[in-house]
Amino acid sequence: MAAGLTVLFVLVVFAAIIVAKSIALIPQAEAAVIERLGRYSRTVSGTLTVLVPFIDRIRARVDLRERVVSFPPQPVITEDNLTVQIDTVVYFAVIDPQAAVYNISNYIVGVEQLTMTTLRNLVGGMTLEQTLTSRDEINRALRGVLDEATTRWGIRVNRVELRSIDPPPSIQDSMEKQMRADREKRAMILTAEGSRESAIKQAEGQKQAQILAAEGAKQAAILAAEAERQSRILRAQGERAAAYLQAQGTAKAIEKTFAAIKAGRPTPELLAYQYLQTLPHIARGEANKVWIVPSDFGNALQGFAKMLGAPGEDGAFRYTPSPVEEDLPKPEDDSDEVADWFDTSTDPTIAQAVADAEAEARTPVDGPAYGAPRQITPPSTIAPGPAANPVPAYPQHDDPGHAAPPPGTGQ
Repeated sequence: MAAGLTVLFVLVVFAAIIVAKSIALIPQAEAAVIERLGRYSRTVSGTLTVLVPFIDRIRARVDLRERVVSFPPQPVITEDNLTVQIDTVVYFAVIDPQAAVYNISNYIVGVEQLTMTTLRNLVGGMTLEQTLTSRDEINRALRGVLDEATTRWGIRVNRVELRSIDPPPSIQDSMEKQMRADREKRAMILTAEGSRESAIKQAEGQKQAQILAAEGAKQAAILAAEAERQSRILRAQGERAAAYLQAQGTAKAIEKTFAAIKAGRPTPELLAYQYLQTLPHIARGEANKVWIVPSDFGNALQGFAKMLGAPGEDGAFRYTPSPVEEDLPKPEDDSDEVADWFDTSTDPTIAQAVADAEAEARTPVDGPAYGAPRQITPPSTIAPGPAANPVPAYPQHDDPGHAAPPPGTGQ
C-alpha cells in the first residue's frame, strides 16, 4: 500500500513537470526563440505556446520594445589633437529576434563598440570648434552607419544623440576666457554705440532747439516790429485827433473871448490898465535879467487909445464898439470827415493779428524729424490806412464828464 502511494506521487510529480515544460506563456512586446533538438524551430510572441517536452526548449526571450542605452564617456581625439570626452545615447529596437540571437552573441556590446569606433572616425576629421557646433551632423552620420551595420543583427537604430562633449579643463578655461573677452568686447562696442547715438541725439536736440529759438526770435522780432509800426501809426493818428480837438477848442475860446469883449464895450483906460497888468507877465522868465521900458511908452498908449476910441466933446478918447455883424460866415463843418478819427472800436484786422500771435505762442512744440526745420506761419500783414481805422482806443471812464468830446465841439 505504501509502495503504491509512492509510485502514484512520483507519477503526479512527473506529470506536473511534463505539463510545466509543455506550456509557455509569452507576453506581448516580447519574443521567444524556440529550438527543437538544438535547432531553430520558430519564433513566438504574445501567445500561449505548447512545447514538446524534452524536445522543444526556449533558447532566448527578446524584448521587442525600443530600448535606450547610454554608453559611458569615451575619449576621442579631434583633428587639432585635442582629447574630448563624448557621452552618447543610442535608441534602438530588435526587429528580428532570430538574427539578434544567432548572428551576434551580445548585440548591446556590439552596438556600443560600433558606436565608439564610428564616433572616433567622424570626430577625428573635425576640429574642436566643428565638433562643438556640429552635433546634428554627427548624430545623423552615426545613425546612418549604425543602422546599416546592425541590420544583419536584426536591430534598427532609431536615433543617436551626443549627450555631452567635454573638452580638457585647460581648453575649457581658455574657452571661458575667450567667451568672457568676446562678451566684454561686445559690451564695449554696445557702450560706444550707445554713447555715439546719445551724442548724435543730443546734437540733434541742440540743433533743433537752436533752430526753434532762432525761429522764435525771428517771430518775436517780426511781431515787435509790426507792433511798433502799428503803435506809431495809432499814436500819430491819435495826436492828429488831439490836435484837431485842441484847435477846435482854441477857435471856440477865441470866438467866445472876442464876443465877450464886444459885449463889454471896454474903455481905453481899461485897455491901458490891462496892458500894464500884462507887462509883468511878459518880463517874467528865467532868461530875462533886465527889462527896459521904452521912453515913448506914453505915445504908444496914446496911439493905442486913438486906434480903439474916438474923441469926444471934451477931447477925451472914448471906445466906440464896432457894429455887430449878424451875417458873419460860420466855420466850415467837417464833422463827417473827421468822425472816423474818434472811433474807439477795436480794428478787426489788429484783433485777428493779436489772436494769431497768441495762438502761435501757445502752440506746443512737437518733436520734428531730425534735420527737418519746423515751419512757422509768418504773421498776418496789417495794412495801415484809413480803411483799417487804426485809431487808439481812448480810455473809457465811468464819469460822463471824462468822455471823449464829439467832433465839432470845443468842450
